[in-house]
Parts: sequence; C-alpha cells; structure tokens
Amino acid sequence: MKTSRQGEIHRKTKETDVFVRLNLDGTGKCNVNSGIGFLDHMLEQLSSHGLFDLEVSAKGDTHIDDHHTNEDVGIALGQALSKALGSRSGINRFGHFCAPLDEALIQVVLDCSGRPHLSYGLNISTNKVGQYDTELVKEFFGAVVINSGLTLHIRQIEGANAHHIIEACFKSFARALRMATEADQRRAGTVPSSKGVLEQAGS
Repeated sequence: MKTSRQGEIHRKTKETDVFVRLNLDGTGKCNVNSGIGFLDHMLEQLSSHGLFDLEVSAKGDTHIDDHHTNEDVGIALGQALSKALGSRSGINRFGHFCAPLDEALIQVVLDCSGRPHLSYGLNISTNKVGQYDTELVKEFFGAVVINSGLTLHIRQIEGANAHHIIEACFKSFARALRMATEADQRRAGTVPSSKGVLEQAGS
C-alpha cells in the first residue's frame, strides 16, 4: 500500500466551485471553508477523528440555499476518497464504530466495496440546526457514497438533540472510515476481496 494516499478534486459547475484535497495518511490537519458553517464544523470532526488531512474550499449559490454546495462538497469528497484509495489493496476494507455524544448514540458500519449503497437511519426531529437544513445530512452522505463506492449503513440507537445526533454521526463515520482504510498488515498489499478486485465507483 502506498505510504501516502491522496486525492485532489476540483469540481466547477454553474452553481458551485469546489476544491477538495484529502490525505488518508494524515494527522488530522484541517482547513475547510465551504461557506456553510455547520458543514465546516462536521468536516472538522471527520478530519480530527479520522486523522485525515482535509482541505475544502467551496463557493456556491448559498444565497438561494445550501443544497447545491452541500451536495457538491460531498461529491468532490467522495471522488477524492476513491482516488486516494486507488485499487484499495492492503486495506482492512470494513469499518464500524459507535460514537456517543451526550444522549445521542450513532452506529456506522461501512465497506470500501466499490458498490455504492446508503442505508440511512437518522431520525432528526427538527428541520434546522442553526441555518443548516437537517435533511441535507442525508444528501451529503448520499453524494459521498455514490462517488466513492462505499457501502454505508448509519443507525441511530439513541438521540433527541439534532446537533448531537449529526455530530455523533460524523464522528462515528470518521472512525469507521479510518478503520476501513488503514493497512491490514497480514494482507501484504493484496486486494481484500475473494474476487481479487474491488470495483471502483465510475469504473
């Protein structure tokens, strides 16, 4: 497995201009400015708890709403993740974690399978956290999954406070992704699949 696995994506549309750089073998360095304060806070959790170096810069039509920017950051992050993983050889492949935050407890289980699937089980009772639409959490993870080739299951075990639920979700996702993408020393760089190959998103 490469000692430094990085992915860099620049995505520009009529609605957004997004740059993402991801280093899976980082130390948690984070420099994010998506123009969406709550999303930045969540991306900081992803970087810190996953020990990923993450750079995000985005400009979008947030004067309309946050939907396009939120989704396109997820798309670019997913593409950067797929690029950083490459053939996915030598990794653990599977990851899981349960993260508590006060009354909230969120479980994330994932597989770097190359087959995108999202099973989303958050029950968020409020429409907004600050200015952020809580329905955009599902849109973000959906964009990441489709563009990275992750199989991702998110389950809410407990929780009432919307901020706590979402933050625990991102922390749990970070730790599960860290587990899945770290090296399996016994694999000696081989692809973790009985088929001998893991299909990548878009291939």
